Amino acid sequence: MTGRLFGPEADVAADAGWDGHPERVGFFTDTSVCIGCKACEVACKEWNHNPEDGIELLGLSYDNTGGLSASTWRHVAFIEQTVAPVGAGGDGGGAGGDRAGVRWLMSSDVCKHCTHAACLDVCPTGAIFRTEFATVVVQSDVCNGCGYCVSACPYGVIAQREGDGRAWKCTLCYDRLGAGLEPACAMACPTQSIQFGPLDELRERAARRVDELHARGTSAARLYGENPDDGVGGTGAFFLLLDEPEVYGLPPDPVVTTRDLPSMYRHAAAAAATLLVSAVAAALVGRRR
Repeated sequence: MTGRLFGPEADVAADAGWDGHPERVGFFTDTSVCIGCKACEVACKEWNHNPEDGIELLGLSYDNTGGLSASTWRHVAFIEQTVAPVGAGGDGGGAGGDRAGVRWLMSSDVCKHCTHAACLDVCPTGAIFRTEFATVVVQSDVCNGCGYCVSACPYGVIAQREGDGRAWKCTLCYDRLGAGLEPACAMACPTQSIQFGPLDELRERAARRVDELHARGTSAARLYGENPDDGVGGTGAFFLLLDEPEVYGLPPDPVVTTRDLPSMYRHAAAAAATLLVSAVAAALVGRRR
């Protein structure tokens, strides 16, 4: 567990006990250049030996996985929109174009590796830990399948694998990072929609990209998850979006679900003390009678 449950955190890895650790790394996913090829999904599954989820279309555009799961740690969403043509009051930009009044928003979702990770806070066995790279990893051999992390995640990322019961999610390729390699999904992305590197550098690069898109007339471009002052202290995997977060299935204002635990504990302790005093007083009154 990190030292604070809410607010900005200057050095997450050091707070987790790592001395002399490397700089914090993460993902910047630029959805404006995602082509929906799903190479990231395949690379992630291949490297991590994750089972397939079936190849049946779900009736939801061209998506065959539906969302992140215990077996799918990268998920590419296909979102079809009707938009105003260029010069008719709309942005007119975005992935897929808009010549027919339709555009495709494609985005590769992943675990956010939050600065304040509620999943880590609630894990009773220590299966979830903060790495020296400030990422969040689940140790499947320590997980007892309690599911607390599943309900704690504000993004709905973690899930329990059917027939297994243990929790699984993206590790940001912790094993590859230790060997000096990039995560498999970033290596496989043909358009550099998924960019890996030092988090501070990625944030600067993302800000320049947003300015570039705004200059081109795509005024709806915005960053999601990069702000250290947001409800989870900023995320280690953040996104450039071309519409509101809800369109992509992302919560508009996520808050770490363990934020109120200290005050809840204080209130519980106060209530317990009050009950104890009342019980003692009642017992004394009973004796006198």
